[in-house]
Amino acid sequence: MLLVLGSLLSCLLAASEAKVYSRCELARVLQDFGLDGYRGYSLADWICLAYFTSGFNTAAVDHEADGSTNNGIFQISSRKWCKNLTPNTSNLCHMYCSDLLSSNLKDTVICAMKIAQEPQGLGSWEAWRHNCQGKDLSDWVDGCDY
Repeated sequence: MLLVLGSLLSCLLAASEAKVYSRCELARVLQDFGLDGYRGYSLADWICLAYFTSGFNTAAVDHEADGSTNNGIFQISSRKWCKNLTPNTSNLCHMYCSDLLSSNLKDTVICAMKIAQEPQGLGSWEAWRHNCQGKDLSDWVDGCDY
């Protein structure tokens, strides 16, 4: 019971730190974290991914029928990458899913970089494959000063 209460409290605290970024503001932050060119993906790829997964909302959480969640601005799955209340998950990013809901994107970027190292890269995200892959993404960063 105490674990459930603690998890709920951490989610509430994370939600209170939530932020919906503007396109250019997110571009600057992701540029500062070194995502432009990371594993061959442009900054525009990352911005497009964030838009189609969460609408740039760090507090976005999508609950799946199996009890797993997709978390934060990149909708990182608890099935493999982070720990939520579901027991026996991989937690390859070694963090709680609630850590991915903060306006401070450090943990989110660290985890997203691990996912991008997988053989499918950003193709791990269905939203990127369907909305961003192989498209001219220059509009995503056009006019941004980063």
